[in-house]
Amino acid sequence: MSQLIARRTFLKGLGTAMAIPLLEGMLPITAMAASPKARVVRMGFVFVPNGIRMSEWTPEIEGTSYVLPSTLEPLHAVRSSVSVLTGLTQKNAFALGDGPGDHARSAAAWLTGVHPKKTAGADIKNGISADQLAAMHIGKNTLFPSIELGCERGAQAGNCDSGYSCAYSSSISWRGEATPVAKEVNPRLVFERLFGNGDSKESAESRLRRARYNHSILDFVLEDASNLRGQLGKRDQLKLDEYLTSVREIELRISKYDQATAVMVEGGVRIPSGVPKDYADHIKLMGDMMVLAFQADLTRVGTLMYANEGSNRSYAQIGVPEGHHDISHHGNEPAKLEKKRQIDRFHVEQLAYMLERMQGIKEVDGTLLDNSMIVYGGGISDGNRHNHDDLPILLAGKGGGTVHTGEHKRYANGTPMNNLFLSMLDKVGVPVETLGDSTGKLQGLF
Repeated sequence: MSQLIARRTFLKGLGTAMAIPLLEGMLPITAMAASPKARVVRMGFVFVPNGIRMSEWTPEIEGTSYVLPSTLEPLHAVRSSVSVLTGLTQKNAFALGDGPGDHARSAAAWLTGVHPKKTAGADIKNGISADQLAAMHIGKNTLFPSIELGCERGAQAGNCDSGYSCAYSSSISWRGEATPVAKEVNPRLVFERLFGNGDSKESAESRLRRARYNHSILDFVLEDASNLRGQLGKRDQLKLDEYLTSVREIELRISKYDQATAVMVEGGVRIPSGVPKDYADHIKLMGDMMVLAFQADLTRVGTLMYANEGSNRSYAQIGVPEGHHDISHHGNEPAKLEKKRQIDRFHVEQLAYMLERMQGIKEVDGTLLDNSMIVYGGGISDGNRHNHDDLPILLAGKGGGTVHTGEHKRYANGTPMNNLFLSMLDKVGVPVETLGDSTGKLQGLF
């Protein structure tokens, strides 16, 4: 190979520009054995509402020899890359004199560690979230500083929880104290944003042309992709082919939902909604696009809300037709507790799918999962008690070789969850000493 390939190479054609993953041909030979600090590390935050049945979540013993409890069993294939963290707390999600509203507070405080102002008006006030702090510092290295995804639409105004604005319960990402970041729930729109206009210049006409003639985005960049393949070594050729195959596979899945849910708008143009009716399909699609965005280095920071906090979604597809919020107020009734366990396990199954995808993507220095830090959990522990201590939290991925994994770590109950975020931010080079109610970096994990 005569020269390095530019790191920000795009495949271009007919108004389309698509990013490609990090290839060996983009790195000098001296970087092939990069130290952990030199690796590209991604940060993801996956949120679930309404608490967890903790007796089926928390391992009985600490250390690396614990047995996965029932709810966490789906993680068996990635167990060595996941740590269970017990005892972490968001004290500012507690009432602290503000009365009811634990659901709204738990989402608002989850990544901020700040007690949100109780208001249903325009004078909302929270704090900057860990993901957006990271985006401000490392987002300049990627096309998108961060992406915010979800599977349930949310409002930014109105009263959603005992006098708290809907902005609190439907947002975990906050760019500033009065600026929640809206999440995107439509897979088609996420796909078009990430892969349909990599140079931010693809015209509406180009998108309509592709839709009209049932073209794949790959049809527009095939010539450029073929030319690039000729410059690559065998391993990079395989990596590029795997990536393009993944993009096409997701595109086909979205197209299937487009055809089933397309609607007519002004002018007779068919605009697809692209939102799967099957909840598991929806979560998987959003997770897949976060994974592809990480793989192509389109962003290094992402959030995904499975549902808004306090959601009363039915889980009839797994035999739980009742609403999730209703079930979470179980009153220790055995039947409700079992249904809550089933919902919790369903959520973890979707996480396992995403983490296994990441584990299967090879990079120059390990796998995509090795080079990521993915936090999974929620801001309520027991949904019946509405408590915000001893939260259900997992940390997946090895952070580019900086994180101890495969453990159950038990911290003193009340340990600020923001101590975890401070440590994570430190590992991606964000110079911050405090965040929300943090008291210092989390010990023994990094």
